[in-house]
Amino acid sequence: MNLIRNFRNWRAYRDTVNELGRLSNRELADLGINRGEIAAIARRSV
Repeated sequence: MNLIRNFRNWRAYRDTVNELGRLSNRELADLGINRGEIAAIARRSV
């Protein structure tokens, strides 16, 4: 069970990083995010 949960958390993290990474700097700024914060925000999402 732990392995499955860890895998799902990792996928959610990667999906969040990829989605935010596709946004332009302008779109990120509209959300109040800069590129350096993407990994931290993705970690908080899981």
